[in-house]
Order: sequence, then structure tokens, then C-alpha cells
Amino acid sequence: MTHVFVYGTLKKGQPNYYRMFDQANGKSEFLASARTTEKFPLVIAGQHNIPFLLNIPGQGQRVRGEIYKVDDQMLKFLDDFETVPTMYQRTEVKLEVEEWVGQTAGEKTPSPGSIVEAFVYSTTTYKPDWPALPNYESYDSYGSHGLEYVTREGRQ
Repeated sequence: MTHVFVYGTLKKGQPNYYRMFDQANGKSEFLASARTTEKFPLVIAGQHNIPFLLNIPGQGQRVRGEIYKVDDQMLKFLDDFETVPTMYQRTEVKLEVEEWVGQTAGEKTPSPGSIVEAFVYSTTTYKPDWPALPNYESYDSYGSHGLEYVTREGRQ
């Protein structure tokens, strides 16, 4: 099982959350809420208002998200869904645990403030003006920014 940090449309309450629990995609289990130990720009960009974590460590904000434990089938689904390696790249990131609720078989449960590692989908392939876009600590498709995510089914 692999740990994956999600910060955008795959989080609870967001448009693609259901994909994390579609058995056809594989298995996943929510483990924790966390935030990146380093700052990164989390921007909303493109005609479909997609959240992107730009792989520019040290800029932006410490991004909040969720850690999931996923099986190999779900990891492959997520790689395909995130268009790895063209749109996003899967890299490791250090995270500070805010609240751990998942089970850890034979391991000590991380406490708040603990540092753990997980994979994240970030990008180095972005348009030159994206780093100057407003950046966010926490993504919400329905937030006050007014940039609601356009689902794949809703795209022309």
C-alpha cells in the first residue's frame, strides 16, 4: 500500500472525491489530514479551473490536504487520472500531520505535528504566468474565488 497526499478535487466534499472509493479504480483508505512542511504555490488555472500544485518549493503556502493509503490498482488509476507524466508528476513530499484517524498495522500511529512522507501530484509543466496567479492554502472548488472546477463530463 502506498500513501498519497491529495489537495484538490479528490478531497472530501470535492467533485472527484467519489473516484477515491470507486472499487473499479482500486482500494483507498483515508488516513489523515495534513499540510506540506514546505510552501508550494497551489493555483487554479486553465479553462476548466483545475487546481495545480506547482513544484516550486519555498513559494506559496503550506498546502492542506488529505493522506490516503491506496493499493497498486488505485495508484495506477490516479497516475492515469492525473495524466502522469505530462500534466502532473508523482513525487514524494514531507507532510505535517494535523489529525491521524487511519489504522497503521504494526506501526505507531503518527501524532499531530509528526512528519510523514507521501506521494503528491505536482507539476513542473505549467504556463509561465501561473506562478503569479493567486495561490491557496486549501482548495475548495466551491470557494469564494468563484473558479468552480469543470468536471470532465461537463467539458466541451
